[in-house]
Amino acid sequence: MFVITDIWNTILHIIHAADTITLVLMAVAALAAGFVTMELGSVIPTTIVALIGFFVLTFLRAVLLQHMDASATWTADWHAFTVMPALVLLAYGIIFGVVIAVVSTIRNTVMG
Repeated sequence: MFVITDIWNTILHIIHAADTITLVLMAVAALAAGFVTMELGSVIPTTIVALIGFFVLTFLRAVLLQHMDASATWTADWHAFTVMPALVLLAYGIIFGVVIAVVSTIRNTVMG
């Protein structure tokens, strides 16, 4: 039971600590992945692709909008990923997976 509470608290922390632009980038990546998912059996691979897409969008945001050095940003992002706790990665996966599954289900219900 404590594990579920830890995961839930991590999910809430991710959502509450993020700025608006990061939340919009998360929504764009998850919604786009949800629209291209044809069946719920492919939610896990689509979630992985959406997480990679989110990483690319945040990298482009840092380089293009915030005018940061691309190689230094790439190195810092890679280092941050390698030391990221598994709980945080799991929380991101759950957030993206749930949004993708909901959007895919709504899309398949409406489009038939």
